[in-house]
Formats: sequence, structure tokens, C-alpha cells
Amino acid sequence: MGKAWNLVGVGAAAFALVTGLPLEAAEGPDSERPQLNSRLEQLLDSVAAPVAAPVAAPIPRAVLTPAEVREVTPPAPAAVLPPPKVRPVPSVVRVMTGEASWYGPGFYGNRTASGEIYRPGTMTAAHRTLPFGTKVRVTNLWNGRSAVIRINDRGPFIDHRVIDLGHGAASELGLTASGIAQVKLEVLR
Repeated sequence: MGKAWNLVGVGAAAFALVTGLPLEAAEGPDSERPQLNSRLEQLLDSVAAPVAAPVAAPIPRAVLTPAEVREVTPPAPAAVLPPPKVRPVPSVVRVMTGEASWYGPGFYGNRTASGEIYRPGTMTAAHRTLPFGTKVRVTNLWNGRSAVIRINDRGPFIDHRVIDLGHGAASELGLTASGIAQVKLEVLR
């Protein structure tokens, strides 16, 4: 099409369509145009005006001197990070259930069977046969609370009890007030 739409011409054409006047009346008396096939072609032709193509400005060229040229150095290699330390999930070796009790104030400061000094708040327990240092997950079956406890002493010395908990472990499991509770022991590897 080589022509662009002129807003004034579009306005005059719209006015001619709305009022029903001939296009020449809308454009003015002195316009002389050849008769076109349709009124729409007249309207479109009246608003078209030629548009001059923009003149492109010359693109400046940059020229570098040999002193301005330098070598690009490759980036330094990234540091290699060590693999993350992941603790394996302990596996359960054996499961037992029974009654647990706890011991505390009268034994503080004494040595346990493993040679450690018994202190308040420790997450330790006494068991008859498990080796010292064995980790045991104890779950209080009355309230659902659970804790991982380390065996460091021998006991309990009452037949139907399976474990004797230290003060910290008993507090964690919520059995200091009752003194005893039904528990599930899971021996961990």
C-alpha cells in the first residue's frame, strides 16, 4: 500500500458516512477526484497520504588499535565441595516391651557400672544385658513420647522391669511423676 492513514481524512470520511453527505462535501468544494467503484473506496482513498521512508543514518564503525586489544583469560575453576555428611538412619535390631522405672536423686555423683559419674538430666539408662554405649529408642506407650537413650549402667533389679531410666530420659518421656510406665524398647544399630 505505500500510503498511510491521515487522522483528519479519517475524521472527514467518518463525518461523510454519518451525515450521508457526499465525500466531496465533507472534504471541501475544491477537491476533484475520479469516480470510484464504491463509497468505501472513496473514503479510504480520501484519508490515505503518502509517507516518506525514513533516512537511515550511517552506522559508525569502531576500530581498535593493537594496544587496545587484550587477551581474555578463562575463568578460574570452581572449588570442589566435599560431599555432605549424612548420618545413616539407625536400623532397629531388636524390639522389647515391658515396664520402665527411673532412678535419680539418691544416686547423683555416684559412678555407674560403666565408670561414668551419674548426673541429673542425663539421657542414659540401666539395662541388665545390653552392652554399654548401646543406643535404645524408648517409647512411652501411655503418652506416645519417645527418646533415644544410651545404656551406661546395669539394672533394674526388679524382675518385671526391662529398663531403669536416668533423670533426663525419664523427664523426656514424661514418667517422673508416675515413676513407672509401659514402654517399647527398640535397640538401634
